[in-house]
Amino acid sequence: MTELKLATEKMHALKKNGIGWMTFNNPARRNAIGFAMREAILEIIEDFEADPKVRVIVMQGAGDRSFVSGSDISEFSERRATPEQREIYDALSAKVNDAYANIKKPLIAMIRGFCIGAGIGTAIHADIRIAAEGSQFGVPAAKLGLGYAFRNMKKIIDIVGPAKTKEILFTGRRYSGDEALAMGLINQLVPADKLEEVVDDLALTIASNAPLTIHATKVIVAEAAKDPDKRDIVLCDQLVENCMRSEDYKEGRTAFMEKRTPKFRGR
Repeated sequence: MTELKLATEKMHALKKNGIGWMTFNNPARRNAIGFAMREAILEIIEDFEADPKVRVIVMQGAGDRSFVSGSDISEFSERRATPEQREIYDALSAKVNDAYANIKKPLIAMIRGFCIGAGIGTAIHADIRIAAEGSQFGVPAAKLGLGYAFRNMKKIIDIVGPAKTKEILFTGRRYSGDEALAMGLINQLVPADKLEEVVDDLALTIASNAPLTIHATKVIVAEAAKDPDKRDIVLCDQLVENCMRSEDYKEGRTAFMEKRTPKFRGR
């Protein structure tokens, strides 16, 4: 077990059993994300991505009240009051979005409590979203007079469709876990006291599978979601070929014949 040393205490990062745990640790503000937290997120993602022992990343909020309740608005008077400040703040936010978008490893969002505004913006970067019963979801941009960026709106559209995205943004209302599950915003809704167990089991299952196959799947799904003329089919084919030529494929076949659990090495 390894814990990263970060410049802020409002983010925690722990590596254990092949899983990288990233925790938004600002419970006094329901884990609202501030400037220093965004800087730490970049550092955590870079470390987890570079560590071959980390096969799955899980992000969660500290405590039982909130995943992420939005951006830390208390910082706005100091961080976003002028056009120059907004430019700096928005540039950092864009870097964080890019970092999430470029994660090659499976990313799971473990959601408990409030998942509002920037919480939705964070959760939609995950490949899989598991929420506890009683969680709440929403994007209150229209209640604050905020514009919601194309990039994040496109991701919501890809997940729940155009009509539901309009409803979420037009109303700014909060949705229950059952409603989020029904619209496809989350993959599973589980009892609150079972959330960590379910997510841990899921992460360990993924971590035990062949990394090259997992990576190929993530890339090909992303390419399939693009417009046909922008898809990199050559890349997709190469990733599949890499799997078929890998030592892991040989190990998988051998383990199957020997009726034992395979030990994949990602090569």
